[in-house]
Amino acid sequence: MHLSKYTDYSFRILMYLGTHEDRLVTISEVSKRYTISKNHLVKIVHHLAQAGIIKSVPGKKGGITLGKDPKKINLLDVIEITESNFDLAECFTEHGYCVIQNNCKLTKILTEALFSFFKVMGKYNLSDLLRNDQLRNQLRKMAV
Repeated sequence: MHLSKYTDYSFRILMYLGTHEDRLVTISEVSKRYTISKNHLVKIVHHLAQAGIIKSVPGKKGGITLGKDPKKINLLDVIEITESNFDLAECFTEHGYCVIQNNCKLTKILTEALFSFFKVMGKYNLSDLLRNDQLRNQLRKMAV
C-alpha cells in the first residue's frame, strides 16, 4: 500500500492547522513551510473544505482552519476522501484478469491486509497525531 502525495499533503496541512488552531493560516504559509507548490495545496484545501474537514475563510484577512475538532477527524476518513484507488494488485481492478485467479489465495490475503490497514487507521484521529509535543513544537516554530 502506498499513499499518494495528495494524502500525505492532506495530513501535513491538517497537522499544521491543528497546531495553529488559535488563528487562520494562509495557504501561502503552509506552502512555504512545507516547500510544497501553492497550486497543489489550493486543490487539496478546496477538496478538504468541501468535505468539511477544514474551513476556508475568503478575503484579504482570510485563511484556513480546522472545520472540526481534531478528535472528530478520523485518519481513515481522510484517506477515503483523498485516495481514489485501493487496488493492491491487478486482480483487484475491474478489468484485472489472471489465469490462476480461481485458485489463487493472494487476492484473499491482500484483501485481509488492506482491511487490517483500514482497521488500524480507523482507530486514530488527528488529535492522536497532535499529542506529540516535539512535533507540535517543531510546527509551532515553523509559523510565520
